[in-house]
Amino acid sequence: MKKEIMINASSSETRIALMEDNSLVELHVERPENERMVGDIYKGLVENVVTAIQAAFVDLGLEQNGFLSFQDISKEFVVFSENEKKENNRRAPQRSKNRGRGRSVPIISGQEILVQVTKEPIGTKGTRLTSSISLPGRFIVLVPNDNAIGVSKKIDDPKERRRLRMLAKSLKPDGFGLIIRTVAVGKDVQAIRSDLDNMLKHWSKIKDKAKKAKEPGLIHKDLGLTSSVIRDLFGPEIDLLVVDSRKLYNHVNKYLKDVAPSMLERLTLYKKKTPIFDEYGIEEEIRKSLSRKIWLKSGGHCIFDPTEAMVVVDVNSGRSVRERDHEKNALKTDMEAARIIARQLRLRDIGGIIVIDFIDLAEDANRRKVVQELKKELKKDRTAFDVLPMNDFGLVSITRSRVRPSLLYRYSEPCPRCRGLGRVPAKPTIVTQIERAIQTAKSETGNRRFVLKAHPDIVEYLTEGIRSRSRHLMMKFYITLKVIPMDSDQDDTFKLIPLNEYKNNKN
Repeated sequence: MKKEIMINASSSETRIALMEDNSLVELHVERPENERMVGDIYKGLVENVVTAIQAAFVDLGLEQNGFLSFQDISKEFVVFSENEKKENNRRAPQRSKNRGRGRSVPIISGQEILVQVTKEPIGTKGTRLTSSISLPGRFIVLVPNDNAIGVSKKIDDPKERRRLRMLAKSLKPDGFGLIIRTVAVGKDVQAIRSDLDNMLKHWSKIKDKAKKAKEPGLIHKDLGLTSSVIRDLFGPEIDLLVVDSRKLYNHVNKYLKDVAPSMLERLTLYKKKTPIFDEYGIEEEIRKSLSRKIWLKSGGHCIFDPTEAMVVVDVNSGRSVRERDHEKNALKTDMEAARIIARQLRLRDIGGIIVIDFIDLAEDANRRKVVQELKKELKKDRTAFDVLPMNDFGLVSITRSRVRPSLLYRYSEPCPRCRGLGRVPAKPTIVTQIERAIQTAKSETGNRRFVLKAHPDIVEYLTEGIRSRSRHLMMKFYITLKVIPMDSDQDDTFKLIPLNEYKNNKN
């Protein structure tokens, strides 16, 4: 399977696309005002312990408290003074029982504790936390206050697994656990020891900073989206990494020279005039992933409907009538839908409970075939999932780990005109579309002077402040741009007109 990573950096967002056999399967988006939180480490203050829900709420210095389940409290966790440990012992009756692990949880209100973000805030839910800190490096994951040794399940070769496990056992410091990552395959002891030494120094700095911090707040910021994707995804199985920003290309180049010089030949700077996501057909894939309906080649279609509790997917035969036999026709449509749905779950980053309503099948063997096909495709997903058998109603239930808001919620915002019942493209997304339009118009016509007519809200978003976004666009593309409002009910409607044409039409 051919795998490629495409990175598009614009003034409003950075987008990273993972391609498999020329099809988009994952899309990661990061904006300056909404940076990735997973992996960040905070010094928190336990505000209250609620035994009824087996959890504690932790003040992180953010607008919303974090949620720390008793199941996510490790046996050994970092507190900041011996007095706190003594206080725990004196107040033993306030301890809460973690029934899943069969031991007391030594946590009390008012206690300072080091926690790590495992899930970003979604809707009204705050950040999900754990006291089991882990620090991912290039080749290993360092787990303080642990003693376990693990090897990535994606390493299939038994011989290599044994070698890496023995290597980890020989290097593991006391009081730390080690997990060997997939990219460590074939690496010698020196490379892994160097990575381990860096992580140990990093952990020492984190502890020192946490001890000195007087208020709850951020102690360690994990790598940004681009760096973390390069660290976690850019391994030997990736054939090509294409970046359309010179600044980002230099950053990635420097990182690879330090940790994986053999991968440098797979890094490419995109120089064509056509926007990179248009060149590789990614924009069209994104557009499809934001729509409710996905057409199947057979003529059928799938409808994706997100709700507060779950996401419901409905499979319809539509124009799919290739077989006269209903059972054969339904099976072919369901098999195709299973493959498409598995890819869309990854691409849309849908988490939580997903219920799929397949076309009814009378034979149990055919039902099992559909579920097996769904599981086979989902195995390509890096995110943990669980699939239940198809029931008598033709429904298949899936749980997929939720780490961040889905693509729909990252690419759109509540519509003020419908009070959240519908969605409209987010302003940074519209600015990215305007950038593409400018880039295309300039390369095709050679014009450097334009008039942009857009919704008043978008005009305000582009022109507000001394360092306005419209000024940034002019500097980036070496153009002059006059931005004026136009009457429109839709925020994402805009017109880019060459200045001479605008003047002629006005006259």
